[in-house]
Amino acid sequence: MNRDMFSSAPLRVKVQETLDDYFRQLDGHPPPAQFYRLVMQEVEPPLLRSVLDYTSGNQSRAAEILGMNRATLRKKLRQYQI
Repeated sequence: MNRDMFSSAPLRVKVQETLDDYFRQLDGHPPPAQFYRLVMQEVEPPLLRSVLDYTSGNQSRAAEILGMNRATLRKKLRQYQI
């Protein structure tokens, strides 16, 4: 895949901007405990939904794209009630 097609707005840049904004809004207050878990709970569901939409609901293909086995994907779909 040609990385140039993502050069205008790489995902990591958008994530960095969002996190920077989040920490700015904390205005010196500490982030919540288990911040990593909070971020993953915010990011994983839309990621899973987007990949499932991209694959027209094909869980085997979605799992392949995500780099996980189908059982793990199904577990995450249940976890997030997707």
